[in-house]
Amino acid sequence: MVSCMTEKKEKIRHAILSILRDAESPLSSYAISSQLIDRGIEISERTVRLYLQVMDEEGLTMKSNRRCHAITEQGVQELGSWRTLERVGFLSARIDQMTYQMDFDLATGRGTVIVNITNVPPRAALEHAHSIKKVYEEGYSMGTLLTVFGPGEKVGSITIPEETVGIGTVCSVTLNGVLLKAGIPTISRFGGLLEIVDKRPVRFVEIIMYDGTSLDPLEVFIRSGMTDYTGAVTKGTGKIGASFREFPAASRNQVAKLASRLESMGLGGFMRIGHPNLALLEIPVAEGRFGAVVIGGLNPVAILEENGVKVHSRALAGLVDYDRLIHYDELERRLERFVR
Repeated sequence: MVSCMTEKKEKIRHAILSILRDAESPLSSYAISSQLIDRGIEISERTVRLYLQVMDEEGLTMKSNRRCHAITEQGVQELGSWRTLERVGFLSARIDQMTYQMDFDLATGRGTVIVNITNVPPRAALEHAHSIKKVYEEGYSMGTLLTVFGPGEKVGSITIPEETVGIGTVCSVTLNGVLLKAGIPTISRFGGLLEIVDKRPVRFVEIIMYDGTSLDPLEVFIRSGMTDYTGAVTKGTGKIGASFREFPAASRNQVAKLASRLESMGLGGFMRIGHPNLALLEIPVAEGRFGAVVIGGLNPVAILEENGVKVHSRALAGLVDYDRLIHYDELERRLERFVR
C-alpha cells in the first residue's frame, strides 16, 4: 500500500513539473489543477498547493509571484532523469494522445497535422537540401510536404534554439488521426528499419515495439548509424525507417481509398497495404485484421546524419496547421531566409 501511494505521488509530481515545463508562463495552482484533471488526475487546488510548497523547498519549482509558480532548471533536470522503466510504454500512449488531438479534415484540407522537428544549423541544411529533396523524390518520405521554423519559434513544448532552424516533417501518426476521424481505429505495432532492394521493400531487419519503449524507434536507428538512405536514393538498395500498422479487416477498401486521397494532398505515407489475415513482408497479423507498412516521417532529414551533419530530431513534436506546410521543392528558398 505504501509503495502504491509513493508511486501515485511521484506521478503527480512529475505531471505538475511537466505542465509547468510546457507552459509559456508561470501558472497558478488552479490552472495546474485544471490541467491535471484534463489528464485524468483528479486532484484539488489545495492539494496542488501542498505539492508546490514541497517542490519549492526542494528547488524544483519557484514562485514567480504570490499565486503563480514556474519550473526551475533543477526541475527540468528532474524530469529528464526520470527512470526509464517508469516511462516504458510512454511512446504508445503519446501516439494515442496526438492522434486524438489533431483535427485535420480531409474533406476541407484544413486543420492541424502532427510534425516531427529536426534542429539543424541553417547553412548546413541549405548545403544538403538536395539530399533531403532526393528522399522525397524517391518516395521514401511521408508525403511531399514539410515546413521550416525559425529560431525562437515554438512547436508543442519545443522551442527552436538560436543559430538553428527546425525542419518540420509530417509524422506518420497523422495517418492515424485521419483514419480515426473516418471511424477506423489504428493499432500501431512497431517502428523498424526496412530493407530496400531495387527500390522495393523486402523485409524489416530491425524492429522496436511501440508499447515497450519511451523513445521513437527511428530516432534510435538514426543516432546509431544503422540507416542507409544514401544507398536507397542513389542505388535503390538500402535501409530506411518505416512502421507497421494493423486495421480491422472490414475497413481495407476504405483505408485504400483514404490512402489515395491523402497522397493527392501531399500526405501519402502507405508503402504497402496487406490483405486480411495474411502476413505482410513476413510480419503476421492478428485474425480479423490486415497490416500496412507506413513510411517513417523522419526519413528526409535522417540523411543529414549520413552526410556528417549532427542534428537533433524529435518525433511527435507537436501540431501545426496544414496551411503552414510547403512542397519540398520550396525548401532551399525557405532556408535562404535564415542564412546570413
